[in-house]
Amino acid sequence: MPELQILMTVEEAAKALSVGRTQMFKLIADGAVSSVRIGRSRRVSVDAIREYAKKLEDSAA
Repeated sequence: MPELQILMTVEEAAKALSVGRTQMFKLIADGAVSSVRIGRSRRVSVDAIREYAKKLEDSAA
């Protein structure tokens, strides 16, 4: 069974959206992309990235 990634680092999420790390942190701080804290680390779910991308598509239509 292939490994399923559910949460990604902020850097991985930024790469998935083709934005910089600073912009990704801004999206998280503004509440545009939801995230969770695990210890001292911030993680973004794959679903949160998909939801944000869908919002962008819907607003462009």
